[in-house]
Order: sequence, then C-alpha cells, then structure tokens
Amino acid sequence: YGIPLPGEALAAIEGIEASGGTAVVAAADARIVGVLGIADTVKPNAPRAVEALGRLGLRVVMMTGDNEHAARAVGAAAGIAEIHAAARPEDKLELVRRLQGEGHRVAMVGDGVNDSPALARADVGIAMSTGADAAIEAGDITLLHGDVSRIAEAIAIARSTLATIRQNLVWAFGYNVVMIPVAAAGLLNPILAGGAMALSSLSVMANSLR
Repeated sequence: YGIPLPGEALAAIEGIEASGGTAVVAAADARIVGVLGIADTVKPNAPRAVEALGRLGLRVVMMTGDNEHAARAVGAAAGIAEIHAAARPEDKLELVRRLQGEGHRVAMVGDGVNDSPALARADVGIAMSTGADAAIEAGDITLLHGDVSRIAEAIAIARSTLATIRQNLVWAFGYNVVMIPVAAAGLLNPILAGGAMALSSLSVMANSLR
C-alpha cells in the first residue's frame, strides 16, 4: 500500500521472523500502528509421526505458505529437513508434479483450500477431517481428528493389505498349478477336486482374517 516501514517496525518484523513467527503489520491513516507475531504450534505427536514415516522408508517434505524463518522453525521442531517456504497453491502443485516426473510416488497431506490442487494431483491425497471441505473433497483419504500420527498407520495398513492380496493370489494360483496337471493326467478324483477348491477358499479367507 506504499506505507513506509519505520526502523522500529522493521526490527519487530525481523525479530518475529527470526523466532519462527509470521509478522502481520497493521496500519491506520497511512501510518504503521503495530506489528503482530503469529506462530504455528507444532502438534506434540508431529515429531513421532515424521520419525515413523522415516522408518517406513519415506522421504518427508514440508511445503508451507509461511516465510522461510517460520518454516525452518516448524521443520526443526517436527524433525523435517527438506522445506519449501512461501509456497503458493501453484507452487505446491508444481512440486508434486516435479517429484512425480522424477519417478516418485507422492502422497500429499493437507488441510487447507490452498492444498486442494496438490491433493488432487498427488498419487494419494490425504486430508485432515479438521481441515477445509475443499481439501477433504480433493483427498483420497480423510484422517479423523486431524491426527498426523495416523499418516504412517494408514500407509502401513495399505502396505499390509497389498501384501495380503499378493499372498492370496499365490495361494489361489498355487492350488490350480498343482491340480491342473493332475486333472490333465486323468488322476483327479471329483472329491479331491472339490476339497482343493474348498481349501483354496479357506486359505485365502484365513490369510485375510489374519
């Protein structure tokens, strides 16, 4: 708005940003009347959530619209080394596209309207139930209670589910691989065939329940 910032205001802004906050300047009658400091509170379970994702072999990247100092402070508190600050919605979308272009599968976690384009573009969009409706609509998964520790849990469940599906395919095809040559040789008793079919179904069901 073309209002000059006096030295006192500039010093306040620098102090707020250096401590990891975001500065908001208030003016009245074309004169600076105050500088406010706003800071995000890192959730207590955020460092554990980031550590759990690392144990799963995942690369954790933080994107935020906050300034560089605030982003670094939050990243340090949460244990995230790779940070992209001052990111607009189009910047977040572009980063997801770039990571995908490098051959990565990307899961995007967000809760705001500004996250919606990136959530929709990611291979898996994970929204928080406490976030904006637009983010929830754009995501593939919605985590209840906004609990970030559930991110690693959701990925672990998904991996376990996929592993179980693969095991079930091995069981199902295994019975057929064994029984088809026996049947082709004319040695397959109908009772044996029925038993093999039942055992195949029982194996798949028992493995899934496990």
